[in-house]
Amino acid sequence: MCFDVDVVDGVADDERHVDFEAIYRRELVPIVALAVALTGNRETGADLAHEAMLRAFRDWASVSQLERPGGWIRRVVINLAHDVRRRGDRERRALRRLDTSDASHPASPNDEFWSAVRNLPERQRTVVALRYIEDLAVADIASLVEVSEGTVKTSLFRARRTLARVLGAEEVHDGDDR
Repeated sequence: MCFDVDVVDGVADDERHVDFEAIYRRELVPIVALAVALTGNRETGADLAHEAMLRAFRDWASVSQLERPGGWIRRVVINLAHDVRRRGDRERRALRRLDTSDASHPASPNDEFWSAVRNLPERQRTVVALRYIEDLAVADIASLVEVSEGTVKTSLFRARRTLARVLGAEEVHDGDDR
């Protein structure tokens, strides 16, 4: 990534963006994976990840001051993914009201597990993706989603129970809920 050098607030533009470039290189792949898991679509997930990165770049003066800029970017991706899902839900309801086929929305090639995850309630879907795509600890998920650790554990438990029932599998307890 190459940046033109401009001076903003007395700081050379290239000096301000060195940290952003490091975050971008380190975080893009896992953030795309999170977005794909939440949306079920590789292209949409990549678009959301890049949109989140663009927002981080645009607000880098404040984002760079945060303790965990990567966490801020993940929160943006989660919010964007929820917006996409809500928009899709509204479109499907509108199509049903118009009594038209939903053929314009091809099925995702993702596996049965992630399809089932995407059918979970919003919070459960989010914590499952953060836990199993990002491999985040319960405390980190709680911080990102802005809920208590107990709420994260409960959401994970309920999600596992639902997934086991939907997928016809034996429920597995993740004893490593750290």
